[in-house]
Amino acid sequence: MTNLPIEQTRSTVRYQRWILVSAAMFAVAWGGNEFTPLLVMYKLEHGFSAVTVYTFLFAYVIGIVPALQICGPLSDRIGRRPVMLPAVPIAAIGSSLIALGPDSVALLFTGRVLTGVALGIGMAVGGTWLKELANADPQAGFGTGAKRAAMSLTSGFALGAGIAGVLAQWAPWPSHLAYLVHIAICVVVSVGVWFVPETRASTSKDVSLLSELKVPSIMNRRFLLIVAPVAPWVFGSASVAYALLPSLMADKSGGQPIALSALMSVVALGAGFATQSLARRIDTPTSARASITALLLLSAGMLVAAWAAAASLLGIALVAAVVLGCGYGMAMVAGLLEVQRIARADELAGLTAVFYSLSYLGFAIPAILSALTERWPGVITYPGIFAAGGVLAALCCLFVSIEVRRPHNKPRELVTSTSQ
Repeated sequence: MTNLPIEQTRSTVRYQRWILVSAAMFAVAWGGNEFTPLLVMYKLEHGFSAVTVYTFLFAYVIGIVPALQICGPLSDRIGRRPVMLPAVPIAAIGSSLIALGPDSVALLFTGRVLTGVALGIGMAVGGTWLKELANADPQAGFGTGAKRAAMSLTSGFALGAGIAGVLAQWAPWPSHLAYLVHIAICVVVSVGVWFVPETRASTSKDVSLLSELKVPSIMNRRFLLIVAPVAPWVFGSASVAYALLPSLMADKSGGQPIALSALMSVVALGAGFATQSLARRIDTPTSARASITALLLLSAGMLVAAWAAAASLLGIALVAAVVLGCGYGMAMVAGLLEVQRIARADELAGLTAVFYSLSYLGFAIPAILSALTERWPGVITYPGIFAAGGVLAALCCLFVSIEVRRPHNKPRELVTSTSQ
């Protein structure tokens, strides 16, 4: 009996190594978003068109989606560590290519895709790893893993964008230094992941990996009718807050457009980070209250963004960034918590990957809107588009509010307990 406290202490220390997984997710998120405040720089100083720059922004989704879909189920088969370990080095390679080719479409595009691959691995595998480490820790409650994953990503997104913008605006080597800083972070963080315990043993299965890419939980009615309508708003709102609005407000920046873009990124993501702790308290298994709150915030944020774009008011644009950031943070945590309730243990990584894939569709919005406004100037305008977005978010909120009351949309474990 005297050895029990020692064993408990060892177990606690072992599972407190989640912070190393969190650091890895932070590093890949940093790499994914450091490019965002530099969009203005690539347009003004490197001569790329708005559509091309926003295509670079979306390019990392091309890496994220397959990495999410393949690496989540792969980690269910062979374990979290072997799949997660390459993520941070891949992020460093992506930053290296972007730094090497500030005027090269091929290098910028390839680098962005690689940072997307790294982020996709981190989101699907790292998030699941954090959840399982929290489950094994008796001091961690339900939702701890989801909160840690969301906050790791959001802090990486925010600091990556903020520091990259500051360095590009005022430091030497504006097209290179921010990426060198990220590479240094990756070198340090990649070492730490080796010391995290495995939470899922490797299994030999008769079925092929291709068959395991199928995630039956996708067809769960609660996922289709409550989670899926919210998911694209996660990064759709973020792209409006720290990609489109800073570009529209560039002439109000006092000659510091990159710094303004960085500021709006930090403001939006900082608001999202602060909101993510609150989301876990608001969320309940039966009400989808966090999802509904997120959609209300996003609807309001889009309408404020429409006002800011129409009046060209920087102060209002900053308010819009705050509200949209709060909606982003609430929606991300709400979606992850729903996924954890819906998915079986062997489908958690796969369904998490599907949720993130749907979420990242929102990053196509800047490229699409830029192309539309260039094709039909004066007919399709940003104020009108943002206002329509606010109405659409409100309709999604109404739809989710109605659906969550239907008995067939209860979480799986609640239906089971009721039937028993």
